[in-house]
Amino acid sequence: MKKLDEILLKLERGEISAAEARGELSDISFADITHTKVDLDRRLRTGCGEVIYGAGKTVGQILEIAETLLKNESDVLATRLSEEAMESIKLAYPDAIINATARTASVRASRGKLPLLKGKIALLSAGTSDMPVAEEARVCAEFFGSKVECFYDCGVAGLHRLTSKIDEIRKARVVIAVAGMEGALASVVAGLVKVPVIAVPTSVGYGANFCGLAALLAMLNSCANGVSVVNIDNGFGAAYSAHLINVSSHG
Repeated sequence: MKKLDEILLKLERGEISAAEARGELSDISFADITHTKVDLDRRLRTGCGEVIYGAGKTVGQILEIAETLLKNESDVLATRLSEEAMESIKLAYPDAIINATARTASVRASRGKLPLLKGKIALLSAGTSDMPVAEEARVCAEFFGSKVECFYDCGVAGLHRLTSKIDEIRKARVVIAVAGMEGALASVVAGLVKVPVIAVPTSVGYGANFCGLAALLAMLNSCANGVSVVNIDNGFGAAYSAHLINVSSHG
């Protein structure tokens, strides 16, 4: 953002031509570091900056992408990290916030804390086994700037656990429902609230769960209205969509 302002100011003062400004703008839109073209202006375009998906990347690649983002005044969030990657990030950036359950790491380019929106996201998980995916969703939504209130282990096998918190859940602007097994939580919640519900199927369950496919199909076939579904174990995707809903209803 600072570099963009500098370029526009130089153009306004007549210090550079329009063609030169175009060249400088292309230089700040992404950084080519051979193995990755790091998107530097995604936050300006979409409201949320680029996030590092750690699975399949080497520790060296993750650290180089993080360094590039930070040098360009962009906050860093990395997901699906190995233990080695989390340890390496903490070593390189002592201020990094590591969440071993979610397998995430975040580093702020500035020490200033991002102000949270007034509205909140209600994050529900059916069982304790769903917490890694739920925690990924929480970490990501809070990183983007949304307030998140968690209601963990409130699956339909003990419905009173859910109904005892329903008044608080109804205060949210959007609900994320994380569940494995048969994935019934999203349908039940959607029948009790008047806000969008983002369903996250998890790979938790016995054999016929088919690594989350049973929960995914159940959520896609929900008879309750207002349910949208992300892919299996995709806490990040749910958090991103929930944050955008929270932003759009902010006022």
